[in-house]
Amino acid sequence: MVLDAGSSHTTLYIYRWPADKENGTGIVSQAAACTVQGPGISSYADDPSGAGTSLQPCLDQAMTIIPATQQRETPTYLGATAGMRLLREQNSTKADLVFAEVSKTIQQYPVDFRGAQILTGNEEGSFGWITVNYLLETLVKFSFTGSWTHPEAAAVVGALDLGGASTQITFHPGRAIEDKSTEVLFWLYGTNYSLYTHSYLCYGEEQALKRLVASLREENLTSVQISHPCYPQGYEENVTTAVLYASPCVPAPATHSPNQTFAVQGTGSPEECSKAVQRLFNFTACGANRTCGFNGVYQPPEQGQFIAFSGFYHVFHFLNLTGGQPLSAARATIKDFCAKEWKEVQAMWPAMNKTRLQDFCGASTYILTLLLQGYKFDNRTWSSIQFRRQVAAVDVGWSLGYMLNLTNTIPMEAPNRVKGQRRDLWTAAVLTTCLALVMLLWTGLALCYQRRFATYETML
Repeated sequence: MVLDAGSSHTTLYIYRWPADKENGTGIVSQAAACTVQGPGISSYADDPSGAGTSLQPCLDQAMTIIPATQQRETPTYLGATAGMRLLREQNSTKADLVFAEVSKTIQQYPVDFRGAQILTGNEEGSFGWITVNYLLETLVKFSFTGSWTHPEAAAVVGALDLGGASTQITFHPGRAIEDKSTEVLFWLYGTNYSLYTHSYLCYGEEQALKRLVASLREENLTSVQISHPCYPQGYEENVTTAVLYASPCVPAPATHSPNQTFAVQGTGSPEECSKAVQRLFNFTACGANRTCGFNGVYQPPEQGQFIAFSGFYHVFHFLNLTGGQPLSAARATIKDFCAKEWKEVQAMWPAMNKTRLQDFCGASTYILTLLLQGYKFDNRTWSSIQFRRQVAAVDVGWSLGYMLNLTNTIPMEAPNRVKGQRRDLWTAAVLTTCLALVMLLWTGLALCYQRRFATYETML
């Protein structure tokens, strides 16, 4: 079991591994998944016990799926991502208390709990890359001849992940990686992979939208009203400075009142929205002789196909842009949506959660800016991006890749364990075999006696 403790929610995954390996790496499949109700565990900073309690329904469900005889042998891990990274930066004591409570809850179940940890951004990105390529069978494939084949390294695809607090880009550049801090090496199914990966903390969807509001407020800190070009015209909400500046991603101004409330009013201006979003990035910090993504971070030119998942998929799926539409169509759809008034948006999507609906303009504009100006995709390479939630009916994320990488260090079970059966079945099989041997022996003796008797009659 792997619990993916993201910044906005937690998901429990159950993986099945028959213990055989192919060139040192396990062949793993997803058996089940359970989404934990409520926010991510980092949201329980002031209520650590609530973080542990929130996991119980999914853990209870897992115990009905995993056979009782295998539960105590089931390795169980909890991996937290950007939400807990931010909490650790903000208050390490609170982060430790949250981890203590979720660990305490998991340890109440009859599983082999291996601990909770915070993944680095590069680990999150590279494990997501493993997941994508494993599911696409670009790492290893079972051929029609009944044997495992290993595609060329050049066949792998890149991974684009957008979470609530961070975003990751990972791909095989096909060339030497100049900045070794962005390189990660994997040995999978007998092949070495050198990957480029980088995680941008505070550039996840949720934190970016908060930073956008703070950036708009900076234009007039004394005003109690903020005009928001990415919110639909007619939409209005009240925001307190305590909530807006609660994250380390959104530093508070030097002088501000923590209890101040101000009104955010939507103006529905696609052009102004795009300009406001672009101010969240630094596109000019790279030297003349270096290729970069943004904020001065080294990035080699992207190569090959890419799978964009998590927030990338969910936002573009809402706008019906996950069907391989050209860049011009994506631009036009986002511009058209951003120009709609709030009443029209509500009427078109009456079942959508109203706390989420107003964010799709800003989120889609942010994604477009991140992919084009941040990650340097263009008209020519846009078609290389596929927006997917699942591959081969399995959720795309870091947890499956994390489990696959772990199988490189988890030893195979002994042959008798791998090939064995339940004790009662084994006993029945032994008894059946012995009975068959006895019957064969008895038949042989009977035939021998019959032949001797026939010979005796002939002599008479």
